[in-house]
Amino acid sequence: MDAPVLPASLYTVKAIAILDNDGERIVSKYYDDTYPTTKEQKAFEKNLFSKTHKANAEIIMLEGLTCVYRSNVDLYFYVIGSSQENELILVSVLSCLYDSISQILRKNVEKRALLDHLDAAFLAVDEIVDGGIILESDYSNVVQRIAVRGDDVPINEQTVAQVLQSAREQLKWSLLK
Repeated sequence: MDAPVLPASLYTVKAIAILDNDGERIVSKYYDDTYPTTKEQKAFEKNLFSKTHKANAEIIMLEGLTCVYRSNVDLYFYVIGSSQENELILVSVLSCLYDSISQILRKNVEKRALLDHLDAAFLAVDEIVDGGIILESDYSNVVQRIAVRGDDVPINEQTVAQVLQSAREQLKWSLLK
């Protein structure tokens, strides 16, 4: 007998989290109501951290969810999907997140540097996944978009090309909303 075929969905990511080496939340974003309250989210994150902080694996099934993760120095990066989700897709999101943060922090991926650039980290998460739908899996595109938004050069000091490029980006994003 054939296994039932689940309907395809664009909503592949249930949550993204970056925790410190004590399991405390630094960045987290939940895209559905699996854990509707902050208390439930933090309890899940504590459980996730306790199961993964000493393991050498890259994937874990926890509470009916597929969790892929990666650690570096004093940070743990997690991407969480449903139990039926393709692990390779989740790993591509995780790699994009990690590589984007690494570029933003100039390869100094540690808690203090991340806290200093927290706004860029949240922008990276928003560029990669929106509402559970994967928007981008190429970290260079994510970093480029964040850099365009992060340019705080006064308009009178920008070249005409920079002003036009900025206007094009803003128009493109307003049309995509």
